[in-house]
Amino acid sequence: MGSDQQASATRRRPGPRRILSEEVIVAAALRLLDERGAEAVSIRGIAAELGVAPNALYTYFPDKAAVLRTLVDRLIGEHDAEALADVGRPWRERVHELALGLRARLLAHPGAAALLLGAPMDGPQALLLGERLFALLAEAGLDDDVAVHAGYVLIVYILGAIALEAAELDPARPAPPEAERIAARRAGFAALPADRYPRTAAGADTIAAYIGTGQFRWGLERVLDGLTHPDSAGRRSRAL
Repeated sequence: MGSDQQASATRRRPGPRRILSEEVIVAAALRLLDERGAEAVSIRGIAAELGVAPNALYTYFPDKAAVLRTLVDRLIGEHDAEALADVGRPWRERVHELALGLRARLLAHPGAAALLLGAPMDGPQALLLGERLFALLAEAGLDDDVAVHAGYVLIVYILGAIALEAAELDPARPAPPEAERIAARRAGFAALPADRYPRTAAGADTIAAYIGTGQFRWGLERVLDGLTHPDSAGRRSRAL
């Protein structure tokens, strides 16, 4: 083959395939978060996990904060926001699906629950989820302004309850079954002096189940009852 033909073949030959993408980087960050905690999630740590130089990541993310914001948005986005728009199902059923889905996903990655409290929820997936939630609450009978306020209250309840539950888990280990966690909490409350904490001792079984699905559903129903009660919604509208 002549030199001109060799040069032409070289120009046609594809270069090395890119091994990085936003998805690959975020997946590596999530692995580090699960295995070693939030402190391990740094540009240098992610690069080491992927076997590349740290500079290779700056093509996709300017800093660690940007990685974490995208990670939070991806975890939220794993829930199909379109399900909230399914008007063929009762609106409360759809809220419960959203809440329980987020709870299951974040408790599978306990370290991510803390990130949600420290990162703004302003990514595209979070914004879409908020949009669907506002529309659902308007469907439930709230006017547009109250629906936006109610959406915030719901998200605060859902994420706050999840964060408190995740705080009792070891981020580097799979979460024990819920029944085991409740039993361990119950044993701890049983050791408290009943004469000093009489009401806590009397309510120990209920308090131990604070981290359970039943309590999570109970609280969610009470929040929804309050937000959609005609008098409550009316007072909220006049106050604002």
